[in-house]
Amino acid sequence: MTLTIALAIVGGLVLAALIAHSAWSARRAEPKQALPPVDDHHLPADAAHHVGDAPAHEPQVDAGDPHPMPPRSAVPAARRTGRLDALIDAIVPLSLDAPVSGDAVAPHLPSTRRAGTKPWLIEGFDEGSRSWEPPSPGHRYAEFQAGVQMANRSGALNEIEYSEFVQKVQAFADQVGALPDFPDMLDVVARARELDTFANGHDAQLTVNLRARAAAWSVGYLQQCAARHGLVAGALPGRLVLPPAEEGAPPVLVLAFDAQAALQDDPALAAVRQVSLSLDVPQTPASAEPFAAWQQVARALADDMDAALVDDHGALITLHAFAAIGQELGQLYEALEARDLAAGSAAARRLFS
Repeated sequence: MTLTIALAIVGGLVLAALIAHSAWSARRAEPKQALPPVDDHHLPADAAHHVGDAPAHEPQVDAGDPHPMPPRSAVPAARRTGRLDALIDAIVPLSLDAPVSGDAVAPHLPSTRRAGTKPWLIEGFDEGSRSWEPPSPGHRYAEFQAGVQMANRSGALNEIEYSEFVQKVQAFADQVGALPDFPDMLDVVARARELDTFANGHDAQLTVNLRARAAAWSVGYLQQCAARHGLVAGALPGRLVLPPAEEGAPPVLVLAFDAQAALQDDPALAAVRQVSLSLDVPQTPASAEPFAAWQQVARALADDMDAALVDDHGALITLHAFAAIGQELGQLYEALEARDLAAGSAAARRLFS
């Protein structure tokens, strides 16, 4: 073999190696893609049992399982009500000389139910059911009451918001012939500030970030991994949620990522390098063990997607940090319950919203 031929062969091998390395590098830079669906009809019975979005039985947490499904509350679904609550609402009694029908009241109900940033509503005492409810046709009401929420995550009810509420309630009272008994504004505002101070000291929204260690994730890949742990598409782009056991309740967990990536025409081309998994503590009962779900889903997703668990400053979150957060949450749950604002209750959900 001549020197020229030998050099040509060596050059060809080097060129082939460079091409292969370039292709390998390009492949690594591409976002991870979702696996194609598996047809479990052609699998053995024991293998088909593990294929699908969720197991047929109710999922339970197993500390020994590296990919646990989050716990679900055993409390049956219940219909939610928006009843006024003296714990968080400033309530105005509206007395009547004689009962009135819901049909006569309906045209005079306010078109807006907010005073500034605070929601408010009107309820009537139904003569038939002997209970408070939003006025509706076909019912007769012996009296009414109006209430404005004294605090939420926008802050405490202030003098301007309370004055706006008073004006709207007075207009309704004049139309239906009711006599309102407004509480003193200074007293209401003082109560609102005290409630807001308590809420600020007992609010908790936990967030952990999952950051890709190597290749980014396509939206399809992200959705496929999340589905294995019980998360489904949320109402907004870039949101995957763990649904609650209670119908109409807020989601237990929210997995959020770039909404622009979620809106891409081809989700396989959108590259996502970081997502956040959050838990709004006051919105879910402690009995549903949402903290355990948050921690376990975060760790399981990190394993699945080759991600690092970091805080908002990029620092790694350790098992010790999770344990410390869990201890603090126990004290928070106790404080909320002592105030009759247990996490997951209707009043707590309204206050921490």
